[in-house]
Amino acid sequence: MSDRTAYIIGVDIGTSSTKSIVQGIDGEIQTVFQQAYVTSHLQPGYSEQTPRVILEAVMAGIREAVARMGAAPAAVSFSSAMHSIMAVGADGKELTPLIIWADNRSEPNALALRDTPEGGLIYRQTGTPVHAMSPLCKIMWLREQQPAVFEAAAMFPGIKEYIFHHLFGSWITDHSIASATGLFDIHTLSWNSTALNVAGITAAQLPRPVPANHIVKGLLPAVADALGIPADTPFVIGGSDGCLAQLGSGALDPGHATLTIGTSGAVRMAGARPLTDAAGRLFTYLLTDDIYITGGASNNGGVVLQWLVRDFLQQPLSALNGLVETALVTDPGKLLCLPYLLGERAPVWNSHASAAFIGIQPQHTPAHFTRAVLEGVCFALLSIKEALAETAGPVQKISVSGGFTNSPGWIRLLADIFGQEMHLQQESDASALGAILLAARELGWPEQRKQRAQTVFTPDASRFEGYRRKYERFLKLYRQIEGSLQE
Repeated sequence: MSDRTAYIIGVDIGTSSTKSIVQGIDGEIQTVFQQAYVTSHLQPGYSEQTPRVILEAVMAGIREAVARMGAAPAAVSFSSAMHSIMAVGADGKELTPLIIWADNRSEPNALALRDTPEGGLIYRQTGTPVHAMSPLCKIMWLREQQPAVFEAAAMFPGIKEYIFHHLFGSWITDHSIASATGLFDIHTLSWNSTALNVAGITAAQLPRPVPANHIVKGLLPAVADALGIPADTPFVIGGSDGCLAQLGSGALDPGHATLTIGTSGAVRMAGARPLTDAAGRLFTYLLTDDIYITGGASNNGGVVLQWLVRDFLQQPLSALNGLVETALVTDPGKLLCLPYLLGERAPVWNSHASAAFIGIQPQHTPAHFTRAVLEGVCFALLSIKEALAETAGPVQKISVSGGFTNSPGWIRLLADIFGQEMHLQQESDASALGAILLAARELGWPEQRKQRAQTVFTPDASRFEGYRRKYERFLKLYRQIEGSLQE
C-alpha cells in the first residue's frame, strides 16, 4: 500500500494494554497490535503504573502498524482510559508514577469534600462525582501526604497528556478526558475555579483544554524518526475510552445505551445537554462540545475474574476462558457474589467496599464461584442501568462491547438478568473505532461505518424472574452489610 491517505491508526490506551487498530478508508480493519503492561498495588488502595512503559507501548503500536502497512497513515487518533494523574516537574520528568482510576488512597479527601457546599457545586459544574477515582481528589491527597512532591510539580497530566507532551513537546488535553477529572467545568469548557481552589493548584498547572477533534502536527524530529512517519502526520487528540465507545458503537440516538465490560465496566447513554443525578450516582462527560455522555462506571469487571482464577483458585490465567464456559452451564444456587474487589464507583460510590461471597455451601466448586462472579458483575451493572434510566430516560436498546463479548454465554447471561436484548454490533474495540471515526470526519472522508454482522441476544423470560429475585437480594445484602465491608 503506497497511498498515505488510505488508513487511520486508532490508538486505545487502556488499563491493561494499549491497542493499535488500523482501519482503511473502505472501513475494513487491516491489522491490530496489542501490548500489555501491569498495574502495581504496592499498598492497600494503591493502583499505579509506569508512564514510560505505556509511552513505549504507544510508540511500539504506531511503529508496528506503519511497518505492517508499508506506508504512513492519514492520521493517528487516540482513545484513553480516564481519571489518571501524575506529577511532573518543570523539566518534564515524572515526579510520581501514574495514579490510575482504580486507586483509592484519596478516599478520606473525597469523603471530607463530598457533602460540603463546595463538593455539591463541583459535582454540578463538572459532572464528575466527588470520589477517590477523580484526579481532583488525587491531587488533594498529594498536597496533604506528599507536600514536597506537590510543591515541585509544574504540571499534573494524565497518561494521554503525558504521551502527547513526549510526541510534540506541548501540554494539551481534550475536553472529554478533562471532563472526567473533577476539575473541568462542562458548562463553560474551562478549568473550574472552585475545584482548582480546593485542589490548591492553578489552571497553569493543568494542560490546555482543546476539543476532541483537535489536530496536532509537528512531531518532534526524534519521535518522527522513531515512528517512521513524516513529522507533519496529523494526530487527533481524541477523547476518553468511554465516550468514544459510544461513538464507535453508533449509539448516539436517544434511548440507545452502551454497556462495556473490560477490566472495569460501564453503562452510558448520549444526550444533547449535561445532566447531573440528584443522588450523585452518575457522571456526565463530554464526547464533543455538543454531545454529552451520562452514565456510571463500575471498578469491577474482568479484573474480578482474573483475581478469582489467579489468586483465589491458584490457576493460570490461561484457564480463565474454560472456567467461564463451565460456569455458564453451572447453577450457583443461592451463592451470591458482591463483586466490589476494588471498592466501587457507580452507583454506590464507596471506595471502602470490598468483595464478598455469601451463601457458600460444601457442594460449591470453582465453577459455582465463577458463575457467582459473572452474575455479580451483571447485577452491579444493572444497578447502574436503573439509575441511568431514572436520570436520562428509558433505556430502549443496549449495545455491548469490551473483552467480555468474546464469551457469547456471558452476553446471554446479561440479557437474561437485564430482561432486555443485547446487541453485539462491534467486536471488542468500540473505543478505538470511535477514535478512528472521529479522525475520519476531520479528514473529510466519506462515512464508511462498516455494517458488520450484528448478533442480538434475546433474554429468556423464564429465567428473568428468578434473576430479578436474586438481584433484589443482591441489593438488600449490600445495604445490610455495607458498613461491615469497610471496617
